[in-house]
Amino acid sequence: MLTGKERITRILNHQPVDRVGLFEHFWDDTYKAWTAEGHINNGEPFEDHFGYDIQTFWAFNLVADFNFETKVISENEDTVTLLDGNGAILRRHKLHDSTPEHVDFNVKDREGWEKLKPMLTPDPRRINFEGYRNAKKAAEEAGRFFVWSGVNVFECIHPVCGHENMLVGMALDPDWVTDMVDTYAKLTVDLQKMLFEQEGYPDGIWFYEDMGYKGSPFMSPDMYREIIKPGHIYTIDYAKSLNLPVIMHSCGFVEPLLPDMIDAGINCLQALEVKAGMDLIKLHELYGDKIAFMGGLDVRALYSNDREVILKELEAKLPIVKQGFNYIIHSDHSIPKTVNYESYCYFVEKALELGTY
Repeated sequence: MLTGKERITRILNHQPVDRVGLFEHFWDDTYKAWTAEGHINNGEPFEDHFGYDIQTFWAFNLVADFNFETKVISENEDTVTLLDGNGAILRRHKLHDSTPEHVDFNVKDREGWEKLKPMLTPDPRRINFEGYRNAKKAAEEAGRFFVWSGVNVFECIHPVCGHENMLVGMALDPDWVTDMVDTYAKLTVDLQKMLFEQEGYPDGIWFYEDMGYKGSPFMSPDMYREIIKPGHIYTIDYAKSLNLPVIMHSCGFVEPLLPDMIDAGINCLQALEVKAGMDLIKLHELYGDKIAFMGGLDVRALYSNDREVILKELEAKLPIVKQGFNYIIHSDHSIPKTVNYESYCYFVEKALELGTY
């Protein structure tokens, strides 16, 4: 039987394995609910509880003013509005996990960016060396595939200026957005060099980069190619110089961007959000000889807490996408607390049965 590290390494290289890989993301609310219900011991990591093949660690703080203490602007029973070290005002729900609402930004254009940019230096205080060291050790002891995880350039920029200002800038002032891309790509690599030289290399790199929404990417393939892709090439080339495979997460419909993402060097695409229009089987047939896939199993089947619905989703996809030894089990999003613990356990059990070679 292979270890998780051996299994994922082989999957990312399209080599024969004993079974498909296994990993998952959860909303924080889910952990709290399942712990309160007694299913998981307090403090027990999901990767230990479910025997995942991958372990991640988020090591960097890329907030521009990383010493800034977030300030509460306003709050009510349901939400709290905060000012952060990027000069962004964001509204967050108190009662459940969600993507924050964009309220306002100090950076709306090139002028605002030029004021913020000098703070974006590769300071070692941005790095959680100890956390990385401990997570790496735990993964090694458990035989899991350990990845450095963090955001790439698109996900670095929109927290600073918001999606709307960023996308308008891509159209009207592309040199400004290109400068932001270059700045964050270089900052990321400089910090990785600091971390890896001191604490050792991971087994792979995991970039989060949500570049789409329902039915469309946030930008045209031409805009991706001109503005965002150079940042991806820069960061991925550094990983490849260390022989580290790259997993890239992207929610939303990013199929039109995928040929260029593959050309930029990704080894695996993760999430494949069904409700946004991503089709796991189609992409497997088109690009399965080039990259691996993780996800694409509709989390709405799990919402149902209906075993027949869950099994139907698995049976429709797993026997096909496991061909080629390039698939890792994962929902197409994160598991919310509305999914019963027993439903998720059933999902894992049946997925591993169907995913065994």
